[in-house]
Amino acid sequence: MLTRRHLLAATAGAAVAAATRGAFAENKYASQPVRILVGYAAGGGVDIVARLIGDPMKDALGQTVIVENRPGASAMIATNAVAKAAPDGYTLLMAASGEVAINHFLFKDKMPYDAAKELTPVALIGIVPCVVVVASSTPVHNPKELIAYAKANPGKLSFSSSGVGNPQQLAGELMNSMAGIHVLHVPYRGSAPAVTDVAAGVVTMSFSSLAAALPLIQAGRLRAVAVTSRERMPQLPDVAPLSEGAPGLKGYELLNWFGMFAPAGTSSDIVGRLNLIVNDTLEDKAVAKKLMVQGIIPKKMTPAEYKSFVASETAKFGGVVKEAHITLEQK
Repeated sequence: MLTRRHLLAATAGAAVAAATRGAFAENKYASQPVRILVGYAAGGGVDIVARLIGDPMKDALGQTVIVENRPGASAMIATNAVAKAAPDGYTLLMAASGEVAINHFLFKDKMPYDAAKELTPVALIGIVPCVVVVASSTPVHNPKELIAYAKANPGKLSFSSSGVGNPQQLAGELMNSMAGIHVLHVPYRGSAPAVTDVAAGVVTMSFSSLAAALPLIQAGRLRAVAVTSRERMPQLPDVAPLSEGAPGLKGYELLNWFGMFAPAGTSSDIVGRLNLIVNDTLEDKAVAKKLMVQGIIPKKMTPAEYKSFVASETAKFGGVVKEAHITLEQK
């Protein structure tokens, strides 16, 4: 006869079995090495971030974590490889905003992947505001003076960036649109020549990463006059946001950012575990310090928050590209 005691025993047994299966499924990942693909050469910002995150991942997962550099095609080679990989958590992407949220507005039907459909946001690492720099001899010291200088010299000023269609150019074009000014964009192949020519007086200003501009700032050849985040950067507490430059710039913000992605279809358990590992890593003071030196402000988000952030940023970037009529023909 099936008694109440039998039913309770059976229920308890089922619960234990379910818990055991759940623990087994959780522990099963990772059972082999994990690769983090980077679409840039070793030594760059995204590569540094991948390696900083890779070491704690190795300890947390108990597996080898390999950072694999596959530079080329505006980081789309690496991104496409992850987009087409098995959604098992063993092939991940460390990316900047360009290959995920900007490139498809520029390459359009030439894009080999659809980031919104083929990638799953895992964890944001941090935001990377641009720093607006001018030569030390330029009579500009803050955002208000910058905008006033541009309005007093219509059509005479220029700004450099590390290339066409990147966040640095978009930051400058958004400034032009919101402030009602025209500062000509001059694209360079890389951040170093873009800021060096500001110091030399070839271009008026540059929208640059802090990492690229800081040596010349410290040498007294460049002056940081604004940042493109809504708040001041901890690394430059005396430099005001560009949004303070004019009433029309209220709400201005244009950022680069770095984050981790997995192939679409990766289980929420794996995404959640990786997100937790990354967020725990960002709380490590030594890691945070190394990120800050690169001009990166660590920022934690849940997978859901990160997904919403990527969607919002993508829409913003697309709007700037369209408004400024940015095309790759400018290269």
